Amino acid sequence: MNRAFNRRKDKPSMHTPEALVRSHVVYNAKFLGITEVEQPKGTDMVRVAVRKLKFQRHIKKSEGQKTPKVELQISIYGVKILDPKTKEMQHNCQLHRMSFCADDKTDKRIFTFICTEPETKKHLCYVFDSEKCAEEITLAIGQAFDLAYKKFLESGGKDVETRKQIGNLQKRIQDLEMENSKLKKKLKDLEDQLMDPRFSPVRPAGSIQARAPSTDIFDMVPFTPESPITRRLNCNGISSPYLPSRDRDIDLFGAEPFDPFICGPAVFTPDIQSKLDEMQEGFQMGLTLEGTVFSLDQVDSRC
Repeated sequence: MNRAFNRRKDKPSMHTPEALVRSHVVYNAKFLGITEVEQPKGTDMVRVAVRKLKFQRHIKKSEGQKTPKVELQISIYGVKILDPKTKEMQHNCQLHRMSFCADDKTDKRIFTFICTEPETKKHLCYVFDSEKCAEEITLAIGQAFDLAYKKFLESGGKDVETRKQIGNLQKRIQDLEMENSKLKKKLKDLEDQLMDPRFSPVRPAGSIQARAPSTDIFDMVPFTPESPITRRLNCNGISSPYLPSRDRDIDLFGAEPFDPFICGPAVFTPDIQSKLDEMQEGFQMGLTLEGTVFSLDQVDSRC
């Protein structure tokens, strides 16, 4: 299990699990902005992003623009960024798409996280300025990530990889069924040729016509395409209960083809399954929490 807490293991949880699972915790901060980074993880990635957005914010401040304030709502469903007055949601960052979260060891106000955009797959770095609680916010995000991963596993997410393996096996079975059908057709064609009088040798006058063979060229009972298992329908006068009726689709083993989307306790449509696959991949990547020094330049004074 790729846990969220891989840095400050000695730090106690800041919030109760119930607060993050059934509701959310709220923090207020200034939003310095968003910028794209090359990698989903790395201190160098966020350091460059913080310097870039701080510089842009200083330019806007010199032009008379104030840094916008936002409200952060953190829960197992993600980090929502809202307007503190209208409560209008500006961004919704789901936890399984978050890969890196860091706060400044020297400047207790600055924290940032990297989140992957689902449509473009771009890695976006979000940078905030809080009131000396950056570390507390990163810990809250890490705690929510950890709880969300556990909830994902409890709700059936652990079966996603099994379902993918079953799907691959089902594809293999279908390929084998197709190959088997082709071989059966070739065998039937050979049998038809042997039974066709045009291909029979000329018999001398007065000779006795031989009876049609009861076996094929391989000394086997000829294959009947309508039902390959009709000889088993009545065994000792009792019909086999497991044999499917002819109006149902059956595979080469006489069984209904396995559907990986209806196995187990839940039924998932392809679009939901793809979302589960994305969540599993994101949770397995894990969320890295770090404390670092973003910058010591003079331009990094209070935004």
